[in-house]
Amino acid sequence: MTEFSSLPDLPVKPVLGEVADALAEHGTTVLVAPPGTGKTTLVPLALAERGLRVVVAEPRRLATRAAARRMAELLGEEVGGTVGYSVRGEHRRGARTRVEVVTSGLLVRRLQSDPELSDVDVVVLDECHERHLDADLLLALLLDARDGLRPDLRLLATSATLAATRASEVLGGAPVLHAEARTFPVEHRYLPPNRRERIEACVARAVRTALDEQDGDVLAFLPGAGEIRRTAAALADLSDVDVLPLHGRLPHAQQDSALRQGKRRKVVLATAVAESSLTVPGVRAVVDSGLSRVSRVDTRRGLAGLATVRVSRAAADQRAGRAGRQGPGFAYRCWPEHEHSTLPAFAEPEIRTAELTRLALELACWGTPDGTALTWWDEPPAGPLAAGQQVLRGLGALTADGAVTGRGARLAELGLHPRLARALLDGAERAGARTASEVVALLDDDTVTDESDVDSALSRLRRGGPGSDRWRRESRRLAERVHGTGRGGSAAEVVAFAYPERVARRRAADSPIYLMAAGTAVELPAGSPLRHAEWLAVAVADRAPGAAHGTVRLAAPIDEALARRVAAALHSTRDEVGWTGGDVRAVRAERIGAITVDSRPLREPDPALLRAALLDGLCQDGLGMLAWSQDATRLRHRIGFLHEALGEPWPAVDDESLLSRADSWLEPELSRARGRADLARISAGGGLRRLLPWDRAARFDALAPESVEVPSGSRIKIDYSGERPVLPVKVQEVFGWRQVPLLADGRVPLLLHLLSPAGRPAAVTADLESFWTTGYPQVRADLRGRYPKHSWPDDPTTATPTRRTRRST
Repeated sequence: MTEFSSLPDLPVKPVLGEVADALAEHGTTVLVAPPGTGKTTLVPLALAERGLRVVVAEPRRLATRAAARRMAELLGEEVGGTVGYSVRGEHRRGARTRVEVVTSGLLVRRLQSDPELSDVDVVVLDECHERHLDADLLLALLLDARDGLRPDLRLLATSATLAATRASEVLGGAPVLHAEARTFPVEHRYLPPNRRERIEACVARAVRTALDEQDGDVLAFLPGAGEIRRTAAALADLSDVDVLPLHGRLPHAQQDSALRQGKRRKVVLATAVAESSLTVPGVRAVVDSGLSRVSRVDTRRGLAGLATVRVSRAAADQRAGRAGRQGPGFAYRCWPEHEHSTLPAFAEPEIRTAELTRLALELACWGTPDGTALTWWDEPPAGPLAAGQQVLRGLGALTADGAVTGRGARLAELGLHPRLARALLDGAERAGARTASEVVALLDDDTVTDESDVDSALSRLRRGGPGSDRWRRESRRLAERVHGTGRGGSAAEVVAFAYPERVARRRAADSPIYLMAAGTAVELPAGSPLRHAEWLAVAVADRAPGAAHGTVRLAAPIDEALARRVAAALHSTRDEVGWTGGDVRAVRAERIGAITVDSRPLREPDPALLRAALLDGLCQDGLGMLAWSQDATRLRHRIGFLHEALGEPWPAVDDESLLSRADSWLEPELSRARGRADLARISAGGGLRRLLPWDRAARFDALAPESVEVPSGSRIKIDYSGERPVLPVKVQEVFGWRQVPLLADGRVPLLLHLLSPAGRPAAVTADLESFWTTGYPQVRADLRGRYPKHSWPDDPTTATPTRRTRRST
């Protein structure tokens, strides 16, 4: 019998033997095959036919179940026989199971407890190109296990659009095999949203167009469950078409219905789960919203969660390709055609954008807290990894040097995000296992509620509202993992255990804006039932680009006592002395993180803190707060002139320089000051005198004299405020002067601004001898007609200077 003859004739079948042989020879292999070729189903079965025990790692639970079911159907069996699967909280496998499909996250946990994977021969890493965080971590851990404990463990990376060269490098120079798909051409049409049209309305309009223009079923891609619900509502009037949602949080029966060929035409409204891991039969038209939901973290603001982003060109092409599986197809894209080229070429790997607390815990459990001992596709970024480690230390999961604690190992075993695991354990001790598990099941599923109030959401789910079946199953499973008997707590306390830094207090009476302990401001949506609460435990919050505040999506009301208890690690009491609102503010402040709980004035603030506040005030509001007389201002200009002309040790006296050494030249007055009023009484001139170099202060008046005596006998002040020192003087007062005075040890000539009898500028010169010869005749001709009663001698070098500018009668 021909090898693998029992398997269906799908495009990947011709390379099945090559795949098995390459794994046997090299231990690692890369298989690149488009969607629909059978790589997810035929390859594991072919390897099992050769007697190998195979584990297939899928990035999503929905794909895990679908792949196992499809393989079992090919064998004519039920799931749980030769083919089984495992997802969190659900297992279907038995003693005969040779192929098990598991989620990547679950296989990470299995690898942590059994690093040798003693009952596995081959691990198939499916859809590696999607670059999910758990998948990247799993690959790194498997490579480490293979290098040390299991050199015989075989690794196969499969993908539809894999960067094959890089994958081969990561897998130690693995051979790359290709399987070609039988595909049909797909025509692209662009139907962008109309002005102010929501994306759901645009997708619904495109679906109607596809149904009118094409035969077969329609597959529409939307970013999340909320958009799917709203699009389904917009298509509710379609009487001859089945509109079916498809996402990972649906009950199994609904997922299966969307993946089966029906008797009527159907419209499948799916998330990105249908891009590559699943085959939706009968599709001849694809509608693409152009959006996807991905993990994002805003470390600075303490917000982490899911963000809606534009898809990559690679993802858009893969989505469109779903329409060309069984014949020529059509793809309707909900964006302008000219914007297609602006889409990113590939999606950003999740490890670069996601919150890394869970990854940090897994690395600590593996014994390499910083991950540097591992081989990565992309290394975890240092900043987010450090932030995750800080969170874990706050939860008691890591020691100061990054080693996992016993509590940390227990948190990891629960298979939840460490925050939720902590809420489950500690919440069970306070509120009881049932309440804790119900709240954690709610927080771990972003699709079970659109409400902003945790208590209201729980009440609806307990009454059997939408999503309650799945929520109940998960609640029961979690309750079985803990043994707390507490009865004195509440649902809100469990929320706060998960996110103590998101405890929030209203900023002002009747304000919808709250300040979280982490320092980020968040706002309740209009009409929220929580608007009367003084304190909140915020479970979910996000921030739209450009928005001034984050938005609360899910929270519970709490009181101050609960906030103090659950966020005790963030509690502090300290004296705060600072410059606020234009003056010194000295208080003893009690805080929970950034939230001020109580504040009382300090009568005797620490002198060092007071001094720092005053200096900060000078930097903020400027040196103009000091007492600046005209003499002080002129003194500053004179010192500045010498610094420019002679340099050190004559000091710079610009604002920046004076502020940088204010604590020296303003003493001792600064030590006695307590606020703005005291600063206003400090003489700036007295302080500036202290800046004069002590060994040259005696020569200051000679180098930069305040005034000079002119030939008329007048003593006139020099203006040092400009780029050069200036002497404003009437022409008649300098008759007989042949040279201007020199300043700064003869280096800088004084610039004369020669004035008319009325005090208006007539000429500017620093070279009197040249001026008398060439400039004065013109000035004399211009002015003596206007001022005939004044002295305008032919030879000013020999004329008698006079303060009285009029001739004697």
